[in-house]
Amino acid sequence: MLDLMSKQQLRDHLKHESRVLGTRALEEAFDAIDRKDFIVSDCAVEAYEDYPLPIGYEQTISQPTTVFFMLELLDVKAGNKVLDIGSGSGWTTALLSKLAGEHGYVRGVERIPELIVFGQANLKKYQLKNTEIMKALDTYGWPGELYDRILVSAGAEELPQELIDQLKPEGVMVIPVGDSILKICKLKNGNIEKTEFPGFVFVPLIKTKCLTNEASPYV
Repeated sequence: MLDLMSKQQLRDHLKHESRVLGTRALEEAFDAIDRKDFIVSDCAVEAYEDYPLPIGYEQTISQPTTVFFMLELLDVKAGNKVLDIGSGSGWTTALLSKLAGEHGYVRGVERIPELIVFGQANLKKYQLKNTEIMKALDTYGWPGELYDRILVSAGAEELPQELIDQLKPEGVMVIPVGDSILKICKLKNGNIEKTEFPGFVFVPLIKTKCLTNEASPYV
């Protein structure tokens, strides 16, 4: 029989070994939003393992270490307006909602209709206010609106200008590009500062109109 981790053991692993629970806000988000509530029943016993799990339609819920590393880089503040690209089961959307707080707003976007329904049902378990999951458009992100924070969970070949345009001045975007995770900071004057963290592998970021169910928005 496999020696599976408990939620507390995963918490300790993320905090002391992976070192991705570096703030009290991230710890509180981990405590409040249970990964087990965002996976399919067949994988329930593996809910607290530090690896991706299938959620159907050839998609997965991401590895906890990767998720919290990206959330640490994103540095969501209370009251932020956040865009979550590739919401899947809704886990990252719910974590972002906790970080943004009751005065913030989180919009998740997902391309697979069945996962939109799945993610929306999972969010209802927490009665999260100012948080929703919507059908992805035929472009990157949600043009026409600006966000304080943007989280992208699939790898782009190059940094999409469309997403930079949706970032507010002094906003932050975390996005995989190639084999790296990039932290993009937009300055007040519109200039961009980029910090690169290499050594990651992600599936491709693809616009909705070109997608098939064979591409996953997760690692």
